[in-house]
Amino acid sequence: MAGPLEASLATAYDLLMFDLDGVVYVDGHAVPHAAESIARAREAGAHVAFITNNPSRTPDQVASNLRGLGVSASAEDVVTSAQAAAQVLLREHGAGAPIAVLGAEGLLWAVQEAGLEPVEVGDPRAVAIVSGYAPDVRWRVIMRAATLIRNGLPWVATNTDLTLPIDDGLAPGHGTLVRLIGDFADVTPLVAGKPERPLLDETRRRVEGERPLMVGDRLDTDIEGAHVAEMDSLLVMTGVSGLSDLAGARPEERPTWIAHDLTALTRPGATATEDGDGFRAGRWTARQDGGRLLVEGSGSAPEDLDAWWTVAAAAAWKHLDHTGEELDTSGVTPPEARSASG
Repeated sequence: MAGPLEASLATAYDLLMFDLDGVVYVDGHAVPHAAESIARAREAGAHVAFITNNPSRTPDQVASNLRGLGVSASAEDVVTSAQAAAQVLLREHGAGAPIAVLGAEGLLWAVQEAGLEPVEVGDPRAVAIVSGYAPDVRWRVIMRAATLIRNGLPWVATNTDLTLPIDDGLAPGHGTLVRLIGDFADVTPLVAGKPERPLLDETRRRVEGERPLMVGDRLDTDIEGAHVAEMDSLLVMTGVSGLSDLAGARPEERPTWIAHDLTALTRPGATATEDGDGFRAGRWTARQDGGRLLVEGSGSAPEDLDAWWTVAAAAAWKHLDHTGEELDTSGVTPPEARSASG
């Protein structure tokens, strides 16, 4: 993880790129402190972008949803994987090119916005096909698309997320369909969404800023995507990633900064320094003890929680890199969870 910043994260970086689910909202409800933290970051001078691998909604629909959760947002602040995919197609095939669209409203809109001509799957004029999450697409259309791709039609996929959250838990995401078509056609698509870089590059093109920070909750998309795009990242522990995920993170999945939640944007980033056979961050120390993670200290203020995650990750990564084995984290509970459980 990076060295200390004297300035807050919101002033050290001039473009904050927020993933949505798990960072700004969870299960349709705003993450605590998210709206006010983003507002304070804007007041500090940072430009804000909301980026999503979900291609099914238009930027205006995404922005409207965010405003309903108390987060100030306009369509210009939102960049989707559908927009990134459309720009890839525009560069490859030129303005006005007919593109077969296997997807929902957001993808159709993005293709039109880019100056391309969306056509139905099977239209003989199509010079390429683009696919994205679309729960209402009929199986016969998927079969036709797979056959065309197998026969050589160039293919761009908005994203390869294997799951997506629904009211009942997790459901198969577009990545499941990409695997199905890819296995059948023996073709790997060009992918626009995280962790590939077109979405992050498109965000930098659309939203002003020279020093970007990717803010996410998933190691394998948000954080790995930041590595691919050569930018710093902040992992917030409000979404899908937990301690065991963090302890097993590959080097390309390791964030520059770790924080309990988005309030960290108003503070300098937490850093861990080596201390004997372990690490220290703030009021916490961490080391391995017989293959198990041991974290000692105290503190429940927001900056203490950031330090806890930071020092735990540093000790786990050192052990993983030196031994090739993950530390056992089963007996370790983050301080907030320990307090909540009594």
